[in-house]
Amino acid sequence: MAAASRKPHRVVVLALDGCLPFELGIPQRIFGRAADTWGRKLYEVVTCSVRPPGPVRTDADFAVLVENGPEALATADTVIVPAAYELGPVYREGRLTPELTAAFARLRPGARMVAICTGGYVLAAAGFLDGRPATTHWSSAEHFQRTFPSVKVDADVLFIDDGDVLTSAGVAAGIDLCLHIVRRDHGTAVANDVARRTVVPPHRDGGQAQYVHRPVPEPQLATTSEARAWALAHLHRPIQLRDLAEQESMSVRTFTRRFREEVGVSPGQWLAQQRVQRARQLLETTDLSMDQVARDAGFGTAQSMRQHLQGALGVPPTVYRRTFRATAQR
Repeated sequence: MAAASRKPHRVVVLALDGCLPFELGIPQRIFGRAADTWGRKLYEVVTCSVRPPGPVRTDADFAVLVENGPEALATADTVIVPAAYELGPVYREGRLTPELTAAFARLRPGARMVAICTGGYVLAAAGFLDGRPATTHWSSAEHFQRTFPSVKVDADVLFIDDGDVLTSAGVAAGIDLCLHIVRRDHGTAVANDVARRTVVPPHRDGGQAQYVHRPVPEPQLATTSEARAWALAHLHRPIQLRDLAEQESMSVRTFTRRFREEVGVSPGQWLAQQRVQRARQLLETTDLSMDQVARDAGFGTAQSMRQHLQGALGVPPTVYRRTFRATAQR
């Protein structure tokens, strides 16, 4: 992001009736803890409602007193819409209420739009998700797709970053998404510091498929955790599927099925994710050459690493390093 002397990035959280207090508090907890090397806040978090300042109902036995009305949206660099259980026509018919329509009319061009869980219904009803990929809580995914057929719903992921519009799965996936935004804006070191302060993992593996209700496996069945730990310790070397299966004394077929059940993605997808994370860390924190970073992260060649990072992050390694090393130095 820009120089340390710039004003903090302004995040405006929209509190709707029936909001979930946990999800409403995620942006303040994550963005409110992000700071530069001088301890200066990188974000300013403000909460508003679609009405004049006053109480907003939650799904708990208490209301929250919101001190800002919809005019705060006009000042937002990023707008976050957490889930709410009283969406009315937004949920039933896919259309905004007059209050929401008037509130969104205040948005300034270029504001980044973010939804947590079923907050995606609001963004979809406002037209922000037309023709774009999005996710929501797995239990709402089918209804969401029926209500908004033009949205490309993916119920298997924890969050989706489509540039200026981002959506997450349910509840704790909002933490994953907000940490991702901090990582995208300011790099891995800042995001990891926020995660440590919040006592959450800086990056969770897999998607929400691992959280969909299914019969509990028999307790004697082995897991794939040892194979994952072994892989992380040997990312620098070529790793075959049979190598992972051997760590758990399973057949390749059984291991692959068990891995997907537990992690939510295939072993190959998971390995690629881990290698991208390792490469990001090395690019941000070391002066290793591109060839050495590629070898240490297990990509083998700089060209292979470039292709993977371009696909995962949208920028080549050289641009990523230049952006986030400069941020860290500032």
